[in-house]
Amino acid sequence: MSIVLGVDIGGSTTKICGFREDKSLIRPLSVKADDPVSSIYGAFGKFTSLNQIALPDIAKIMVTGVGSTYIQEDLYGIPTEHVAEFDAIGRGGKYLAGVEEAVVVSMGTGTALVSVKGDEIRYIGGTGVGGGTMNGLSEAILGMRNSVLLDELASAGDISKVDLRISDISRKNLSPSLKGDATASNFGKLSDLATKEDKASGILNLVFETIGMMSVFAAGQCRVHNVVLTGHLSAMKYARDVFSRLHEMFGLNFLIPENCIYGTVIGAALLFYAK
Repeated sequence: MSIVLGVDIGGSTTKICGFREDKSLIRPLSVKADDPVSSIYGAFGKFTSLNQIALPDIAKIMVTGVGSTYIQEDLYGIPTEHVAEFDAIGRGGKYLAGVEEAVVVSMGTGTALVSVKGDEIRYIGGTGVGGGTMNGLSEAILGMRNSVLLDELASAGDISKVDLRISDISRKNLSPSLKGDATASNFGKLSDLATKEDKASGILNLVFETIGMMSVFAAGQCRVHNVVLTGHLSAMKYARDVFSRLHEMFGLNFLIPENCIYGTVIGAALLFYAK
């Protein structure tokens, strides 16, 4: 057996996946620890144990992510190669969505946007708005940082008590696509009566609309109609609602594929076959 592993090493979370000889995906997983080195070895041990993979079965390890700088030598004596994170983002998004052309959006602590056209992968920009923004605002406004709970609260909130909408300032739609329920100003109408649920909705709406509009501009620049959403934030329920509205407004295909949170690590492993 000849297995290729992908490893995406963040500050304290490591994601890992594998591909068998027939290029079938071995289910990814992630592990958190107090530091990158601990998370690397924790993820490796858990992944190989769960999937009954012996060290001689592994042909190559492809590593990426900000924490990959801690890897200075081969892991467990297995040939280990560093790959560019943006290349991994693009390759992973293309594979997961099954498209040849797209803007792949990686929503992590911040957000990176990568253009993919066949085998041509190019970083085109990003924004500091992402998971870090969500966590910081929810801590400051709601006194919490749990993304699962925040997602549940936001889904029960009333965004009209937080955001100023077109219907608040205009008696008619401004264009066929820009209707009354479109946002005129995030947090521009925060009511004294707004509940925690309403404020959670406002936080997520701000984050996802900012990322969404960046994606719209990037897709226009790259002349593509597919936007592939990856990273932890892409799996949140509220994300689907926001990007569904943006699809109606701009006609772009916002794709949230299965295993979306593992796009980068899957792409890292796939770069082994791209040579």
